[in-house]
Amino acid sequence: MPGGPAMSGEGIGASAPKSKVAGIAMTAFAAFGGILFGYDTGTISGIIQMDDWLRTFGVKTDDLSTYPLGYYLPSSRESLVVSILSAGTFFGALLGAPAADILGRRLGIMASCLVFCLGVALQTGAHDLATFVVGRVFAGLGVGLVSTLIPMYQSECSPKWIRGAVVSGYQWAITIGLLLAAVINNATKDRQNHSAWQISISIQFIWAFILCSGMFYLPESPRWLIKKGKDKAAAKALSRLTSLDPMDPEVETELNDIRAALKEEQELGESSYLDCFRPGHNKIILRTLSGIFIQAWQQLTGINFIFYYGTTFFTNAGIKDPFLITIATNIVNVFMTIPGMWGIERFGRRSLLLWGAAVMCICEYLVAIIGVTISVNDTPGQKGLIALVCIYIAAFASTWGPIAWVITGEIFPLNIRAKAMSLSVASNWLWNFGIGYATPYLVNTGPGNAGLGVKVFFIWGSTCLGCLIFTYFCIPETKGLSLEQVDLLYQNSTPITSAKYRRELVAQDLHVSDVKGVPETRHDDKESTEKV
Repeated sequence: MPGGPAMSGEGIGASAPKSKVAGIAMTAFAAFGGILFGYDTGTISGIIQMDDWLRTFGVKTDDLSTYPLGYYLPSSRESLVVSILSAGTFFGALLGAPAADILGRRLGIMASCLVFCLGVALQTGAHDLATFVVGRVFAGLGVGLVSTLIPMYQSECSPKWIRGAVVSGYQWAITIGLLLAAVINNATKDRQNHSAWQISISIQFIWAFILCSGMFYLPESPRWLIKKGKDKAAAKALSRLTSLDPMDPEVETELNDIRAALKEEQELGESSYLDCFRPGHNKIILRTLSGIFIQAWQQLTGINFIFYYGTTFFTNAGIKDPFLITIATNIVNVFMTIPGMWGIERFGRRSLLLWGAAVMCICEYLVAIIGVTISVNDTPGQKGLIALVCIYIAAFASTWGPIAWVITGEIFPLNIRAKAMSLSVASNWLWNFGIGYATPYLVNTGPGNAGLGVKVFFIWGSTCLGCLIFTYFCIPETKGLSLEQVDLLYQNSTPITSAKYRRELVAQDLHVSDVKGVPETRHDDKESTEKV
């Protein structure tokens, strides 16, 4: 799923009791931005199939046997309209880091909503393709900013022991947004005037208003406030997140931890993007490339083919009500993300990625094989295809959907984390754009198109096999480790042997300060699950 959450920062509230829910509730609200993002990316699949939208932005044709409406959308226009959002999000993701540092995490999110609303307004009022496309670009800039800022805010403000689930909640919100888009498109698709697609688009004002208004009442990230020298404001923000008095010793302890991390970061000096690719004992280049490529492989699973072009694909496959099938696939996506959020900490990242890639690979090859051997009038065969697509979506939603983003937030060392994360997020959107642009040319028929149709699933099946191979050789098991312990994991093991070394780290409670050539056991009063 495009533009999901990327975890960042050290987290707070590590020492606060797990019964404290204020910080969890406030940071969980920020996940509402996922609905804004998911809805925007999901609504275009149905809009480009609506009669009035085709009459307004499509091309007139006399081939009424193929296009009964008398209008159609050439592959070039379809590619442009669908994929241009991802071009905007690519640059928005890169702008997320400076926006967060200059405006702050909270105000940065609010500003992102304004940029997004500008894009929605342009699309809603558009009467020519150029205006609609420009609106998609501005909406993409807003989505790209949100996809960087909200997970950053969440991970810096949520308790460490539940940070993974909180950030994964943003991915869940994205799936809810996709479902809402499918439902609203289905409700308006039969209108024969501009309201058919204008309603679907303009509803996004509501999502942006809710997010912007809610963020107005939420505290700023204490980490950002400390970085700006606003210690009193940081204490007040942290007290709200932990439900403790600003003068409470626990609050001061947490602030001292943030100050210490900031001091360490400042002592390392300003790092450049070139530092993300320097070889060394810390395996920086492997970690950076792993983050970049796990985002690429996530896009290459083919999931966005379903959510960007699903309505078109199901129509061409002979399915009578493709809008309802799109709703069904989105329901699967929403509800199967929930066990994924639980399984991340129960079964581990690496194992779920491996199993998810294997199941997706099998399903997509079966869809391709069955699709080329049955006719569009074979009702049982078409139902079988739908069932396999739903199993494939379930496998993605519970594994590669949330976990790729959790991995991205865990594997980078402090001094290059922000830059490496921006490269990873940008990689996600770049591949999102490329796949979105190329897909119509791959699946559509006619001059200049490959006309693959359902055979495109042979490609997605092969890329899922690549996901499995990549995970086996490049992704370590990081379950239950602090961010500093992940450094030790990379220094002293390989991805293949990481599971064994991870168990040693957890069992002996090893930390960076303990490892001076020979690991020694460190004992303290905090539970390992409460470590930052």
